Amino acid sequence: MEKDTVSLLRLALIQTASLGKALFPENHLLVVSRFRVSSPKIPRAFDGARILQLSDLHGTRFGRHNARLLRKVTAENPDYIFMTGDMVSRTDRDHTPFFEVAQELGRRFPCYYIAGNHELDMPPARLNAFYGRLSSCGVSVVNNQTVRLRKNGGQILLSGLCVPLACYPEAKHVTRHCKFTMEEMDRSLGKPDSGGYRILLAHTPLSFEVYARWGADLAFSGHVHGGMIRLPFAGGLLSPDRRFFPKYSAGVYERDGCRMIVSRGLGSGFFGARILNPPEIVAVTLSSGPEWAGKESEFTRHRKDVHL
Repeated sequence: MEKDTVSLLRLALIQTASLGKALFPENHLLVVSRFRVSSPKIPRAFDGARILQLSDLHGTRFGRHNARLLRKVTAENPDYIFMTGDMVSRTDRDHTPFFEVAQELGRRFPCYYIAGNHELDMPPARLNAFYGRLSSCGVSVVNNQTVRLRKNGGQILLSGLCVPLACYPEAKHVTRHCKFTMEEMDRSLGKPDSGGYRILLAHTPLSFEVYARWGADLAFSGHVHGGMIRLPFAGGLLSPDRRFFPKYSAGVYERDGCRMIVSRGLGSGFFGARILNPPEIVAVTLSSGPEWAGKESEFTRHRKDVHL
């Protein structure tokens, strides 16, 4: 009986969301959330480096040819752009809205891409064609790869994780679901070298404990869409696997020396609308200094407190 009640409540929320874009104008907004991450492991050459994260676009357009999104990103003038998956939806047959973005940004900025569950749910031939077109746009696909970001003699390691589709609880086209483990992490990316600052791109934040144990210093994730509905003082309401109050839905999280930034994403995904949860571009500035991570607006106050 309790399960039936919960299922009915979930269904009612999803049906309500079908009216959400009309009732809640924030679906048409586009905000930039600014964060600062500081660590003594960040090379001085990267002090002030700016990263933009785009996630979970799901084929959404912001203006004709995605002009509003492109203007916002270009105005930030980032050093790097990380695209953390689900920029298209599994059911899309036309990926033009996303490639309008990828082609322009890949031409102007270093861009790195990892797959989300929606890309992995595409037929293999279509997925390979998708990756090929990304490469032709100048976007580097880093699924289960590690690359070196170099700047003025310093370097940061960037690892892209492709979480298997079977590890997403909501995945329908798998015969058996599994939990993402430390062993799977090592198989995907190997054991990290000691030393150096390491950034991890991982579409889902649900395995944060594994990312921290593996040795990531900073992780970028998305997937949860901010919980679709954000409630004051409570945070995100619903995750893609239809669970209430997901543990990680938006903002900065810390565990065992690892910081994780979770984007609220850009598109609406399975829910169809966003409520009290405007689409988000994440902007992160790196600093070489004492360990700290949080909103950019809080960084100056934190720095003053450190010097007192």
